[in-house]
Order: sequence, then C-alpha cells, then structure tokens
Amino acid sequence: MSSPAAITDDFVTALSERAAQAEELRRLPDDTVRNLMTSGFTDLLVPAVYGGQQAPFPAILDPVRRMAHGCTSSAWTIGFLTLHNWMLALFGEQAQREAFADRPFLAPAPLAPTGRGLPVDDGIRLTGRWSWATGVMHGNWIIVAALCGPENGLYPAMALLPISDVTVVDVWQTTGMRATGSNDVVITDAFVPEHRLVAVTDIYGGTAPGAGLHDVTTYRWPMVPALALLAAMPALGSAERVTELYAGRLAERVLAYEGVMQKDKPLAQARLASARVRLRALHGLLDDTVGQIENLVAAGDPVPKLVRGEARLAAAHIVHESRAVIGDLLESSGASAHFTDNPLQRFKRDVDMLAGHVVFDYDTSRELAGALALGLKIPRTSMV
Repeated sequence: MSSPAAITDDFVTALSERAAQAEELRRLPDDTVRNLMTSGFTDLLVPAVYGGQQAPFPAILDPVRRMAHGCTSSAWTIGFLTLHNWMLALFGEQAQREAFADRPFLAPAPLAPTGRGLPVDDGIRLTGRWSWATGVMHGNWIIVAALCGPENGLYPAMALLPISDVTVVDVWQTTGMRATGSNDVVITDAFVPEHRLVAVTDIYGGTAPGAGLHDVTTYRWPMVPALALLAAMPALGSAERVTELYAGRLAERVLAYEGVMQKDKPLAQARLASARVRLRALHGLLDDTVGQIENLVAAGDPVPKLVRGEARLAAAHIVHESRAVIGDLLESSGASAHFTDNPLQRFKRDVDMLAGHVVFDYDTSRELAGALALGLKIPRTSMV
C-alpha cells in the first residue's frame, strides 16, 4: 500500500495540468480519480483493522495544502473524500465493516440537517434534500445529517446510506470550485438501520462510537476542528501558489506606458514580502492549533468547547487571510491575470467561493470564540 508520500510533486503537477478540464467537467477528471486510487491516499485515515494506514489525523493537512498548488477545487474534493473515510470510522463497528468492505470508500457528506428521519423498527425512514454534496459524482456511499426521532424528541444524527438510495440533481453551475461537483442529492423514504446512525453531539465532542473502537488518537479528534482545518488547507495552498506565480510575473512583466520592470517597483516588492510573511504567520497559527488538540487527545482528555471554538476561528482566519493575500496580489497583477488561461484568476475565483462555506463565516467564528472565552453560553446548535 502506498504511503502519504505518494502525493508527489508529479501528482500535484498533473492536477495543475488538468485544472481547466476539471473546471469544464464540473467534477474530477477520470485520470485524476485513477491517480488518486493508485496513490492510496484515501486510505490515509482508514483504521488499520480494515487495511488502512490509520495515520494521525494531522497527516491529511499538508498533502491537501500541497495539492491546492495544482488545483484548489480538486484538492478540496480529494481532501473531503479522504476525510469522510475518517468520518465513517466514527460510526459503530457494524457500519464500518459494511462500508469499508469494498474500498475505495468514496462518500459525499452534506451535513446540514435538511432531512427528516422517522423512527421505525430497527432504524429510520429517511427523506430529504441536501445541498453541497462535494464529490457526489464519484460516490459509492453517502453520509447525510437529518433530524431524527419523534416530534417531541428530535435529535440531529448522521446517516450512512449506499449511493443507490440517492438521486443527484445537477445544480452545480458556479463561478468557482466547479470541479467539486457539489450537486444536490434527494433521498425519498429510504430505510437506514440503527447501526448506520450516529448522534451529531457525539461526533462534535469526539465521543462517537468509533472513538473507542481503535486505540489511536486519530478518531478522538472532534469533528468541527477536523473539518474546518482540513477545509482551510486548499485556501492556504492556493495563496502560497499565487504568491509563487506573482513572484515569477514580477521577474518578467514590463509595465505598459511606464517601460519599467515590475520587479523594480518598491511597492510590488513590498506586496510580495507582505504576502510571504502573512503566510508564515498562518503556518504558525495552524501548527499551534493542531498541536493543542493533539496534546489533549493524546492525554485522553476531552477537547473543551473553547478549544474547539478557537480552532474553528483559526481555520476561518486562515481562509480570510489567504483570500486577502490572493486579492492583494491580483490587484497588482494587471488585467492579463484575468484571462481564462491564466491560473491566477481560477485560484481567486475558487478561494472566493470556498470562503463562503458556513464553517468559515468570520463574524460567527469570532462571536463564538469570544463568547466561549468569556464563559458565556452559546446556542446548543452552534457548530463548534
């Protein structure tokens, strides 16, 4: 089996070469899917008992960041398809045995609870429509969130179903992140057995059934920090690549009507230096946030809401700053940066849209982290 190191420079280069094709197809190209399967990367967080690599959770972050140097949208899709293997490992043992039996396990996971699970013997009957099903064009399973139970005892839960229970609705006509293929999905009166359900509160707190099945810290990470930090990596990697491309343009771009090289302009030099130091600061924030959670789960301690809230804010800040770096450099790159064959414009469009993910809402993330730092109560449904 391949190691995480299988995400090579050649893999990233291929993502770059296929970025325009991926955008046109509105999904990952077949060659990218084949390369991904060959790499074994989706097995990174699969438990060892099922033949996976069972790597520490943070091992997913750097490869996804590097993939974004090739294509933001492809990195996001691959990152989430891999993350959802980790999410499956939070379910009970029977669900894991069933879904991991025939890998690769490729599952979109739209997590807004826009479905309703009515209780029946040994499970629920599930109906609903979900948006943002990243990677659904390649899926063989799906994980969705729904409000389950009787009317007087509703609780949010995640449900695991085979993709054959789903109808895909093609709505993904967007200006950015097009290769994610994040179409809507509809499920109508599908039976979900009890063992394929897990309470959202347990997943949020790192106490889901799977956390006790495998004796490693990987599956004790709480979900919101895991999801948010992973999702921030394509933005950070994109800002790094835009900074590299900007530096290259400075060395060759002659400013029209001025007749001077842009590299000789002090403000262009300052923009480059500013971008580089801001990215270094983001790496420091990322390392500190990951280290704090790793120390807690290694000690067997629960991850408090304050730490979870600050981790969500750290991820939102990484995206906010990465987007700002890209915007600042594009502002100084001239109109030619916006030709459709120039990767700079694609990076900007992708990160602009990526930043709209609910977990990156900068105002909400700051409000939650501030309220928790003051010891205030936050709504029970808050995403932390």
